[in-house]
Amino acid sequence: MAVQETGQSTGRDPGRGPGRSGHEGGCACGDCPHGAREGHRRAVAAFLSKRDELASGHGLPAAVAHSAGASRQWVSDALTQSADLVAERGRAEGEVWLGLVWRRTVAAVWGLVAVLLLVQALTAIGAGWTSARTAGLLAAVVVAVLLTAASWFHRARGGVLAPVIGEDNRLSTSRVVAAGWVLFVVYAVLVLAGRLAGASSHTERDSLIEGLELARGAGIVTVLAVVCAIAVLVRRVVGLRVLGQRLQKVRADRPRAADLLTDDSGRGSFADTQYAVLGAVALVFAAVRLARRPEQLPDLPWGLAVMVLISAATYVAAKYAEGGRPVILSVVRSREAGDLDAPIRTGDDIEIRGAGFVPPGAQSADRLSRMVVRIGAVHVHVPLVPVPGGFSNPSDAVLTVPVPADVEPGRVEVQVVTAAGVETNRVEIDVTD
Repeated sequence: MAVQETGQSTGRDPGRGPGRSGHEGGCACGDCPHGAREGHRRAVAAFLSKRDELASGHGLPAAVAHSAGASRQWVSDALTQSADLVAERGRAEGEVWLGLVWRRTVAAVWGLVAVLLLVQALTAIGAGWTSARTAGLLAAVVVAVLLTAASWFHRARGGVLAPVIGEDNRLSTSRVVAAGWVLFVVYAVLVLAGRLAGASSHTERDSLIEGLELARGAGIVTVLAVVCAIAVLVRRVVGLRVLGQRLQKVRADRPRAADLLTDDSGRGSFADTQYAVLGAVALVFAAVRLARRPEQLPDLPWGLAVMVLISAATYVAAKYAEGGRPVILSVVRSREAGDLDAPIRTGDDIEIRGAGFVPPGAQSADRLSRMVVRIGAVHVHVPLVPVPGGFSNPSDAVLTVPVPADVEPGRVEVQVVTAAGVETNRVEIDVTD
């Protein structure tokens, strides 16, 4: 049952004067940022209210209240339709957010340039302004201009964030780490180029050129090569595992900063966190070395470089190890406590026990409602059973579905198709009259 919202079609909120537009923060339409955000918020609130109301046993029509099976199906369909509205509003908000965030990223880039200028001005007090400070500031401006141009061309996909957003619409940890090192190395080379352009003596120019030799920058070049290779390798590994149905990926509504430290379900990930944190620490150290010795590439110590490489190896190993196909371990007749065991009959509820039925990131109702169980030649949608704060069915380890009347008695095959479209192994059960 879809949730109707007052003021949706007119773009105005009830109680506002005729001359006040709902676009000031109260509308629920999708043609403005305030409307997309407010529409999503209202849809989520309406869904949570409906779920909790149905979980407490209220709101059922009298026509289906006499039948447990009909009540459960009606509740599941009502929640599914309401959840579809939430998902639609969430996608609309995500698209609007991506279209607006490019301005924020550009402002952040130029804010960093302003911070660099302020730091250089403060540290120049007493020491005096040097050519290295000028080269560093000009290099920052050049990088900021390049990033601004890239943001403009990708403004509909998040601006600067576009290259680091994965295919599942989440921020990719491997791409963010690689992008950070690439931008830093570009900045360091531009600093050396600026100093070389302003050098007046042959001795100074030769010294700057020697600063680009591999012997001095071997550590940072090695780290750069490894993190870039890992960004490509992880994308390949995840893609092949998804295509081979060994990993389940569910698309997110929009990228979030927390994606760098969490898995698809929003729980903290050790592999991602240690890779991002160690990479950031090493990058800060390299920036300090560049500030202290702007005449050469930062000589990243091999001890720190090896730490980053170990962190990267851990990250890749975790990507190979994560996931797994969902499996069915057993199928039994669902019964209440105290009921006698009996054969599975047409119309009975069956309980499918296993693991991995709910993919990470698919805990929302619209995702859960896409799960299907094939019994013989009949496809049965897994009903949503609400409880306060969530759902008791389906779960990651147990699915409860009715055996439909279309299933012929005899030995039939049971198979589960998850919300990510991945099929489990098949088992056979006996169904009697």
